[in-house]
Parts: sequence; structure tokens; C-alpha cells
Amino acid sequence: MTRLTTSFKALAACAVLGAGALAATSASAGECPADQTRPNARLTGEMMPLGVTDTVLGSVDLGPEIQGLAGRNLRFRKLVIQPGGVVPWHSHGDRPALILTIEGSITEYRSTCAVGIEHPAGDISLESGGISHWWKNNTDKVAVLYAADIKNDGAPKPSDNAM
Repeated sequence: MTRLTTSFKALAACAVLGAGALAATSASAGECPADQTRPNARLTGEMMPLGVTDTVLGSVDLGPEIQGLAGRNLRFRKLVIQPGGVVPWHSHGDRPALILTIEGSITEYRSTCAVGIEHPAGDISLESGGISHWWKNNTDKVAVLYAADIKNDGAPKPSDNAM
């Protein structure tokens, strides 16, 4: 099986899992409570990874696929976060993502929310619009997440093209 075929099968699996998860969760699952949403609610967070394994299961170079996306890759990853584990503070300024919690539960600490957001199994987190955040497994069980994102591996940022 070619790497491209493997990548497309992995991405298709993510889409199927994601559709099932959306159907199984309520509209408010994994969202910041309206009274806790505000710009710059959180400016930083844990900066070092701890007890997390991040494995790329497949990727597609988008440059040959879609005009204007040179230097960007569509990735499908599996993250395993041990109890007490941390996915460190990072930005989605130019890297939209969908994160599906498959097993366990994990808490997200988002730049636009004053309280932690719980993501139990079956929940999907939508990461776009320039949010920054970090995650922590506050439980005594392993959390398993699948992530689909568009990574910038050298494409100019929108501000790089500004005149």
C-alpha cells in the first residue's frame, strides 16, 4: 500500500469517527460556558510536554493537491496522554485542527475561556480562528485523541504576503 493510500484511509477513518462522535454528543459538549468566554482569558499555560506520545499516522502534501497550499500538510495523528500528562501551550494561528477524544477525558485550557473545558470520549474540539491552548489529563486513566490538522511546513504566513 502506498503512503498516499494509507494517508487517505487514515483521513477517511477520522471523518467517519468524527461524524459518529458529533451525532453522539450534545451541542454544548466540550464548549466554553457563555459566561466564561472572553478574549485573552488565558495568555499562557504549561510550556513543556509531559507524558504524551504524538504519532503521525498519515500525511498529505497539499501543495500538489490544491493551488496555493505549497508548504502545508494535512496530517492525521494519534495522541496518547498519560494521567497527569500535558500537551503544551501552542497556537492555531495558521493551523486549523479537529481533535476527537476516543478514550478517557482531557481538559483544554483555551485562550478564549476562563475555565477548563472538559473533552470526554466522543467529543470533538474545533481549533481555529487563532486560538492558543494547552491540554492536561486530570484523570487517573489514559486519554487517547485523534487529531487532523493542516500544518505549515514553510508556507508563507498571510502577513508575509502583505504589501
